[in-house]
Amino acid sequence: MKIPLSWLKDFIDLNGLSVEDIARKLTLAGMEVDEILYAGLPMPVYKDGEKHEFKTNGIAWDKEKIVVAEIREVKPHPNADKLTLLDLFDGKQEQVVLTGAPNIFHLKGAGKLEKPIKVAYAKEGSTLYDGHADGQVLMTLKRAKIRGVDSYSMVCSEKELGITEESDGIIILDDDAPVGMPLADYIGDAVLDISILPNMARNANVIGIARELAALTGRELKQPKIEFKTSGESVNDLVSIEITNSELNPRFVAGLIRNVKIKPSPYQIQRRLKLAGIRAINNIVDATNYAMLELGEPLHAFDYDVLKARAGKNKIKINTRVAKDGEKLTTLDGVERKLTAKNVLVCDEKGSLSLAGVMGGSESEVYDASKEVLDAKGIETKPGEIPQGKITSRGKSTVNILLEGAAWNFINIRRTAKQHNLPSEASFRFSRGVHPALAEIGVKRGLQYMAEWAGGTVAPGLVDVYPLKPKDSVVEVTSQDAKKLLGIDLTVKEIAALLERLEFKCEIKDTKVRVTAPSHRMDIDEGVVGLADVLEEVARSYGFDNIPVTTMADALPPQVGNPIHEWEEHLRDLLVALGLQEVVTYRMTSVEKESRVAKYDEYVRMANPIAPEKSVLRRSLIASVLDVLEKNIRLGESLSFFEVGSIFEPVKNNLPNEPRKLAIAMTGIREATAWDVKDSAKLDFYDLKGRLELALSGLRLTNVSYTATESTPYLHPGKAAEVKVNGQVMGVFGELHPLVKEQYELGDSPVLVAEFDLELLRKATPTYGIMPVSEFPSIYEDIAIIVDESVLADKIEALIRQTGGKTVTNVRLFDVYRDEKIGAGKKSLAYSLTYQAEKTMTDADAAAIRNKIVKRLEHEVGAKLRS
Repeated sequence: MKIPLSWLKDFIDLNGLSVEDIARKLTLAGMEVDEILYAGLPMPVYKDGEKHEFKTNGIAWDKEKIVVAEIREVKPHPNADKLTLLDLFDGKQEQVVLTGAPNIFHLKGAGKLEKPIKVAYAKEGSTLYDGHADGQVLMTLKRAKIRGVDSYSMVCSEKELGITEESDGIIILDDDAPVGMPLADYIGDAVLDISILPNMARNANVIGIARELAALTGRELKQPKIEFKTSGESVNDLVSIEITNSELNPRFVAGLIRNVKIKPSPYQIQRRLKLAGIRAINNIVDATNYAMLELGEPLHAFDYDVLKARAGKNKIKINTRVAKDGEKLTTLDGVERKLTAKNVLVCDEKGSLSLAGVMGGSESEVYDASKEVLDAKGIETKPGEIPQGKITSRGKSTVNILLEGAAWNFINIRRTAKQHNLPSEASFRFSRGVHPALAEIGVKRGLQYMAEWAGGTVAPGLVDVYPLKPKDSVVEVTSQDAKKLLGIDLTVKEIAALLERLEFKCEIKDTKVRVTAPSHRMDIDEGVVGLADVLEEVARSYGFDNIPVTTMADALPPQVGNPIHEWEEHLRDLLVALGLQEVVTYRMTSVEKESRVAKYDEYVRMANPIAPEKSVLRRSLIASVLDVLEKNIRLGESLSFFEVGSIFEPVKNNLPNEPRKLAIAMTGIREATAWDVKDSAKLDFYDLKGRLELALSGLRLTNVSYTATESTPYLHPGKAAEVKVNGQVMGVFGELHPLVKEQYELGDSPVLVAEFDLELLRKATPTYGIMPVSEFPSIYEDIAIIVDESVLADKIEALIRQTGGKTVTNVRLFDVYRDEKIGAGKKSLAYSLTYQAEKTMTDADAAAIRNKIVKRLEHEVGAKLRS
């Protein structure tokens, strides 16, 4: 937000403080000044080696050469039709000044002016910006002949003085401008470009910044004086207001002013608005913008006569309601907008008038018939004519104004502005929260300015509907709180004094300060959070830079590990070592995305989704990893991803369950293409199984078994398995089902996926210590047995381990053989066995164990030892 320094001075005495001092104090208090623009005031001069604290820009006006002057006559140029010669008095002597300014051209040849025109005059040798060059290019005025006439000075436009980029006409100052005064003393200014963060939204106005400076400097804040006379019929007899949803519209205030005359605002007002980044339009619209920038309450002006014409003989009835899906409204920018049931409207009995808190409607806007405008076909109309396609019911300027000030739900305004791509000064403030208490003072201030600048008469009273009054937060603070959280020693009286600077109400009770938040603050909570909020204000008012630097005095707390986190990190390390890459995805997703993998009846839905595709919390981690795989499928020959994270299972009337899951997805070729690798095989079921075996082994899990399954809908039947530890299912893996794969763009290679329940897996992980290396030698032996095709290799391995006991320390399947020679429906399984005992084993000992194993296999599964 851009704040002119001259505007701040209306509310706080800044004598003795340089612009840089002010910027430094605001920055240290949390309102960072991004840039300082100088428009006439002297710019800081830094010595060699001095640090430039702030980005600065602009120009200083020479007090001897750039002054206030008055034009007494506009004469024609003898040799140029589009140029004029001005008889001008600069406070010391008469001057003849050549200009081509279009905004005084109509006075050419009119003789001596009845009322001289006050202007900004630059003498020979002045340094200004070139009004005809692109951007800001400095120039020095030099004497020259133009069409035979001597030219050595000029009357200035706003661009030449660095106020705005406007260069079409010269500046016409207010009638009370003192001739001969240095222009820098009259309207010289500096503009602070302040970054208003969401937690400082209350300060998106001049009063807010002045209040902060008053607290930081200990100076008095000058409250605005709102005074105006009223007469005529009360607005309450003419207008009524109905609010249909107080949550969306906590307060609505309306005031009436009659018989205004629309014309340009005083130049001092226009200049401040322009420096603040707001276009000056006319005295009525400028009054609403000026009051908004000053107080922080956005206002909207309706043409009262249009509303009365719509109401007929009835009383005007304003109501606020949500729009109907498909309802349309043409806003002030001339765009017809299609609305939804999430938008709030200000309406009368005939229909919608404005998009609440964002932008007004074109039908009831304030109309200035004296302006030359373009009609819908781009044809210029004469003043007073109705532009075709723009205004169809009015041919005269607005004379009676109904002024609105309201409070709106900040979340709804933020959504509406984003939905319609309508960022405005009003939506900027409303979307960050404007306290309902500001509505009344904002309307009164707007009416005051309209009465001063447009000569109208304010109707008595205000229509004020206030169904939802916010509760002012109350927090109790002690000196111990300040010491504990801020590290500074403050008495309760000092705490109260610091807070009262920011308009908090403080009541001291023994060793506590009872603090009540002021009516313009919506960011102060209660309880523990409220205590932190209030102490933050104490620290800002005290000065962050005044808080002493201290070292930690308390002993470090004992370092306690987090076993669950450490176990998950170990699992991540194992998977990365196996060639997988970790991904982290959003927990928010959409039902449509998840339904590509699996369909769920219920979801945890977001109350305030940031986008439609992030409206629910995920139920499947596989779906999240497959989304990443799909987005990266063209970036490599082989992709292997995993994610460790939570899914969210809804629980009625309670918080959701959040089980931790591991999801893996792989696709591509087994070996990277190289000069010696022409055709690499594609990754298949066994590639994933091998990685899982190694990962589970790294977790020291034993008694792991794999069983075929067809119960997981997203896995390919016949190419899927369950992983069990000690007989309990830990997860599933296999090839992605073809129908599921069709929902993604994943290429032709098989896609392999796995999903594990990490809670079960972690609980099954044993604790283990260091095992000493045996001092006795091992015996290695291979056996091959013939069994039926239906017998699983896992079962054979389990029987071998059970029969051999502790002596059999390792069993590994190294060959599977099928041939007619061993019989139809038969297969040969070859195992490598390792025997180890607490003694030196002999061949006889090994033979005894082998024979015992073979007999057990023969008895249990009909196995025969292959010769």
